[in-house]
Amino acid sequence: MKIKIGTFNLFQFAKPPYSWYTKKDKFSNIQWSQKSNWIKSQIKNMDCDIIGFQEVFSSDALECLVKELGFDYFIIADKAKLSTNNPSKYVTTTVALASKYPITNLQKVRVHTPTLKKHNYKGHFSFSRVPIKATITLPDSKELLVYVCHLKSNRLNAFEYSFTKEDTLEHKQKLVFETIDDKHSIALQKRLCEASSLFFDIQKVKNRPKVLLCDLNDKEFSITIEALTNYKYHNNQRKNNYILKDAYCYYTPIIYNPHPEAKKPKRDATSYFLGRGNVLDYIFISDNLTKVTDYKVLDQHLKDNPNGSLLTSDHAQVVCELDLSI
Repeated sequence: MKIKIGTFNLFQFAKPPYSWYTKKDKFSNIQWSQKSNWIKSQIKNMDCDIIGFQEVFSSDALECLVKELGFDYFIIADKAKLSTNNPSKYVTTTVALASKYPITNLQKVRVHTPTLKKHNYKGHFSFSRVPIKATITLPDSKELLVYVCHLKSNRLNAFEYSFTKEDTLEHKQKLVFETIDDKHSIALQKRLCEASSLFFDIQKVKNRPKVLLCDLNDKEFSITIEALTNYKYHNNQRKNNYILKDAYCYYTPIIYNPHPEAKKPKRDATSYFLGRGNVLDYIFISDNLTKVTDYKVLDQHLKDNPNGSLLTSDHAQVVCELDLSI
């Protein structure tokens, strides 16, 4: 059996007359119709069985939209909150999960308290967006555990490192922990606490196929990915041992009539900032789901406008096809 899973940051999905964060930021009815129609078209192009969504304000509107497209099952783990001073203005957002197969269980992802101490986090801690942890029952009665998350964004534009494939975990930790100790990146500190809490929740579940659909708000090879997936990040006495791996790494596209000197294709960016592309949106999979038969990034709207448009999205959509029969 093959299934297609995807992740989709909707970019301020707030149905009028509601606004997001500030009173003036809202869609007109015409703009909302344009945005909704684009989202429907994009979901059809994704052709998925399961989709995780980020930046969901109007969850009721999203539920209606996806059910029109054949997703009979829809859940959120939290509702976006409205301002106490302005009941038409959203001040928080949330994530959502849509599935063509039954969602049979929803569980809470708990904060891992020792993680807060490790990262010297002070004060009350909660996830920026409450993550989803849900069981989906497939036609052959196989259960798939699906997480959806949207980690803390770097709104303060604090300094954060960019790493490469050659950078070791030890090198990343040395630089990043010095930055955190000096309080130069509060957003990264919180993101690492969120990623670590997800790690400890995910690693408790043994012998079940697991996927994580996410906007990490961090780049490829980042230390956030280490905190989310690697045992060694949490215990340096262990060797590198990953509970999840990037689905992109398991897919080799077929290249017809390849040039003998051709280099490996560069990974497509999923978001742009100041004209530079980054990979922020990921699908992570467990070791028993490593047969990836397709992987694609839907980014035509970003090629037309790298900064994205409120009528579309400022993120590309990522789709992965898994062969569960292997």
